[in-house]
Amino acid sequence: MPRRTMNEIDGLLLVDKPMDWTSHDVVNCIRSRFNLSKTGHCGTLDPIATGLLVLLLGHATKLQDRLMSEDKVYTGTMRLGVETDSEDRTGVVTATADASGVTPEQVRTIAARFLGPQQQTPPMVSAIKKDGKPLYKLARKGEVIERESRPIVIHALELSRIALPDVDFCVHCSKGTYIRTLCADMGRALGCGAHMLELRRESSGSFQVADAVNMDAIKSWELPEFVQHVQPLGDVIAKLLADKEHA
Repeated sequence: MPRRTMNEIDGLLLVDKPMDWTSHDVVNCIRSRFNLSKTGHCGTLDPIATGLLVLLLGHATKLQDRLMSEDKVYTGTMRLGVETDSEDRTGVVTATADASGVTPEQVRTIAARFLGPQQQTPPMVSAIKKDGKPLYKLARKGEVIERESRPIVIHALELSRIALPDVDFCVHCSKGTYIRTLCADMGRALGCGAHMLELRRESSGSFQVADAVNMDAIKSWELPEFVQHVQPLGDVIAKLLADKEHA
């Protein structure tokens, strides 16, 4: 059986990742459906998260490091009173506490303490590698190892709704920030624990989820329609240069 000819397409596609898909699932689906030679993404989203996933095609994959370094904006929900081993709702509950005594003002005060440059310790359930092995694989075996903290910056943290025990938020942060760890850390600071209930990536650099397409639409396309939605590599480079000039 002859091999199919690979489609050489260079550019960028903005995808609105659905819940319960891994970032790898999205890449594999699109690479396979349109028989693409090379496809990558700019920043993993956990399966429970939705929102912007920036896909790079062909020679545009060379821009991966540059685009992954951009700031991100997320919206989501934190639930007080319950801690999990993954720091989100998919994990095993490790502790519970009565959060009924927490006030909205206390939540706002604690949130303000997390603004600015800081050190954050990545969660065990993460893709960070230790001696070549992803931490999440070690976590599955029940192993917990010491992780080095990493510098991050929380540029803005808005609490859009406080309906305790749930808190809706919008956070503008640097690359490498774990939002579920931010939720867990705020819960510990409040004395009741917390975990991340929902998360959506709204933007990455100047790319917005409002301009992204969902997977149902992508799966209905044939190659010509797919090509129409890809931002050509030249346009992407021009946009990055323009963004740099206005920074």
